Amino acid sequence: MSIINPDISKAETLPSRFYTDSETFEHLRDCFASHWHFAAHISEFEDNNVIPLPHLEGLMKEPLVLTKDDEIRCLSNVCTHRGMLIANEKCTGSTLRCTYHGRTFGLDGCMKNMPEFEGVENFPSANDNLPEFSFAEWNGLLFSTLEGANLEKLLEPIVERIGWMPISDFKHDSSRHRDWEIEANWALYVDNYLEGFHIPYVHEDLHGVLDYDDYRTELFEGGVLQVGIARAGEPCFDLPDFSPDYGQEIAAYYYWIFPGLMLNFYPWGLSVNIVSPISVNKTRVIYHGYVWDEEKLGKGAGGDLDKVEMEDQFVVEATQRGVSSSAYERGRYSPSREAGVHHFHRILAKSPANSED
Repeated sequence: MSIINPDISKAETLPSRFYTDSETFEHLRDCFASHWHFAAHISEFEDNNVIPLPHLEGLMKEPLVLTKDDEIRCLSNVCTHRGMLIANEKCTGSTLRCTYHGRTFGLDGCMKNMPEFEGVENFPSANDNLPEFSFAEWNGLLFSTLEGANLEKLLEPIVERIGWMPISDFKHDSSRHRDWEIEANWALYVDNYLEGFHIPYVHEDLHGVLDYDDYRTELFEGGVLQVGIARAGEPCFDLPDFSPDYGQEIAAYYYWIFPGLMLNFYPWGLSVNIVSPISVNKTRVIYHGYVWDEEKLGKGAGGDLDKVEMEDQFVVEATQRGVSSSAYERGRYSPSREAGVHHFHRILAKSPANSED
């Protein structure tokens, strides 16, 4: 029997060990590599054709790099000579060159040159090329995985809802990049993201622009959508007449994809949140921003993301301390406000970390 009852009205939340036990943490983190993760946006290739992906190292336990010549590839970023990382920052070039001993690779990953290797037998071989990893693109968003299932199926609910947005035309805005380290378990951070229940209590300014009564949550396989409705006069999407939401004043589409990817669409563009576990009580949170309409920046639900983030981090870190107490084991869900959290917990409960009941 699952530790999370499928009936939310009867269910209890995850046991506290999911947030506090190091062994459980390691089991859960091991599942990350088997899922799709956000790598970059196509606009990032406008100024560079080599893009290292250090954030994926924490998620997939693999140093990776994107390269672009006649096509985009996702390659290992580890030199096949002695294991040095090859690309350490974005750049433009016709080759990849290891700065340790000078081994050079083409942008397709094939080894091209290695100094001082005259007389080495059976060299080069296929093992001297950089391995290539699974990679996919949807509407300008680039994803990578070690063994993920079909990305197209995973994204179907997103395509049906917001496929009309010209996401591939959005522009990367490096000024919107953030990189935080918080003192809390990664799953607590996701819990907080997956419900708007706390908005009136934690986010005074955000509550002022969103209609809390009409805030809604929708579930799909492997993810959750939260739809924020704008209060009268606040910025909202200009929806096409074929949109399922046509006629509504949508302020934000908040998408979560298991385990820790958040795609937040606002009238100004897209904020990507990446949740990367570090330890049982420490998490890295990365923001990337891609702008659609500069004139709408700083307004509405996506107006002050830094303030909202700081408010969220305060409650998540305090909750980490709370769930570590011997006085707390597990709680209950609000059926009307915490369906997204319940959905997330049911997914986690099916993981190898669940060994009880």
